[in-house]
Amino acid sequence: MLDIRALQMSYGAEPVVENVDLGVAAGEFVSLIGPSGCGKSTLLRAVMGLQKPTAGNIRLDVEKAEIGFLFQDDALLPWRTARDNVALGLRIRGRSKGEARQEAMHWLESVGLGQFGDRYPRELSGGQRKRVAIAQVLALRPKLLLMDEPFASLDAIVRHYLTEDLLSWVEGEDLTVLMVTHDLEEAVAVSDRVVLLGNGPRAHVKGRWEIDLARPRDLLRVKEQPEFATTARQLWDALSEEVRTPTIRQRPELEVVNQ
Repeated sequence: MLDIRALQMSYGAEPVVENVDLGVAAGEFVSLIGPSGCGKSTLLRAVMGLQKPTAGNIRLDVEKAEIGFLFQDDALLPWRTARDNVALGLRIRGRSKGEARQEAMHWLESVGLGQFGDRYPRELSGGQRKRVAIAQVLALRPKLLLMDEPFASLDAIVRHYLTEDLLSWVEGEDLTVLMVTHDLEEAVAVSDRVVLLGNGPRAHVKGRWEIDLARPRDLLRVKEQPEFATTARQLWDALSEEVRTPTIRQRPELEVVNQ
């Protein structure tokens, strides 16, 4: 589904991602972890086509229109109702107003918000707005779903149930997923594979973990399995080592101290 080879990304003359190789098979759920600022979100933007690589190749077995992107902050238009926000992408793709609104209601019902179609974003809770954003993406029938810390702003209980629902939608729609997260337990609980990007000064792949846990997964029960605790501890140790490693790019004050 996705094949990244020798990818390099730069901001101006400064490379921030270097020599990254990453493949994601159809139907696979892969999570990217790493220190803040190491290039995880930059990598997603490159896959989406929002930022051009300096070098390397990104090969996709899907059209750009078949890629969905779920951001950390929802991109809902405040002057449109929940139904009209979900219908917007369908209208852009040429569906009639009636068809788009009908399809939008179907997806709002699928995410448990069928009765909130006429409400505006300001009238919805954070969790409800996130569900509208998910419906907005799923309505376009993506084959590859990119997610950048999608539930980071939500409280623990809402986040848990939304993640459970997301897994059901992913499996039900047979989606391929590449997700950026800072939550190591979340990464183990939902993923087939976890990839660690190193600290730098030029981010690169430092480690890969296969998550050998049966699906479908109960997000509470899966944490009781010995394999879960072992893998989560390995990720913690590996990430801690990266966070403790200072880099001038991420910590510019060090450059002044050392002069």
